[in-house]
Amino acid sequence: MPYAQIGPIAVHFPSRVETADAWAAEHPEWHVPELMEKTGIHCRYISAENETASDLAYQACQKLFSQHNIDPLSIDYLLVCTQSPDYPLPTTACLLQDRIGMRTSSGALDFNLGCSGFVYGLGLAEGLIASGQCNRILLVTAETYTKYVDQDDRALRPIFSDAAAATLIENSTTQSLLGFEFGTDGKGANTLIVSDGGSRPSQDAIEPNRRRRWNSRLYMDGQSLMDFTVVAIPDLIRSILEKSQLSFDQIQQLLMHQATRKMLEMLQQALQVDDNRLPIRLANRGNTVSSTLPILIDDLRSEGVLGPGQKHLLIGFGVGWSWAGCVWKT
Repeated sequence: MPYAQIGPIAVHFPSRVETADAWAAEHPEWHVPELMEKTGIHCRYISAENETASDLAYQACQKLFSQHNIDPLSIDYLLVCTQSPDYPLPTTACLLQDRIGMRTSSGALDFNLGCSGFVYGLGLAEGLIASGQCNRILLVTAETYTKYVDQDDRALRPIFSDAAAATLIENSTTQSLLGFEFGTDGKGANTLIVSDGGSRPSQDAIEPNRRRRWNSRLYMDGQSLMDFTVVAIPDLIRSILEKSQLSFDQIQQLLMHQATRKMLEMLQQALQVDDNRLPIRLANRGNTVSSTLPILIDDLRSEGVLGPGQKHLLIGFGVGWSWAGCVWKT
């Protein structure tokens, strides 16, 4: 039986970098050192005014192809995860398929998920390969969340960052992804939301969970998101391990969506683990939404931390509410 295997990853960030010094200079009343302690973020990347998710995605794909000698004509299917598409229609995947030179007999699909999107993409890729529909899949995550954030927004500006990651998923005879578990609870839709720009009239739009304090198009109720996460994720991990017939001690590392340091430290406390088992790597990256997991994997691979034969958990969670996880055997 064919299985999906995570292949090489390439990451692209916009050229503009904004540091904590800029926040402090513009807003001394923000108490930036305290913000940095909570978020764990020292800088973020910001897309240019006319730079879109597909532009970042294109650059990530070009890096992947050139660095790993991959022919785009060899790819059977393109999966693009984004919540900041170029247009309401057509899909960003269709735009990207043409731009990177994939053949017209390939499939291309957008799916609108945020922080859980990478794991959902792996699940989709696993199904496409296991069913014999595809051999090679390009999974792209790309976001320009900073376009939703007002410069005076103390809650969001120090967190969200723009980036794209391109991950090659290949056919393998060895099962390396297993125990997929997913979760959805739409009652949390109003805790992280951009309520304008869609088809629903503004007067009928979902109301934010609490009073909106800043002019950002994006609204986030951070406390509700943390409360949801610290309950949902330990339960998710138990379900994954039970399905995979593994114990918690057999897991080398818990590779989590890099939301904020405070949220990840709360998960460390709930799971009774430290940085060695649940790494926190967002200081010089920021929260890149659906790209945090492939960026984390790419970083750990570069450092030689991910050894052969290890078992890791891949966990995404956030907007929706949506969450997902699986075991990854390196």
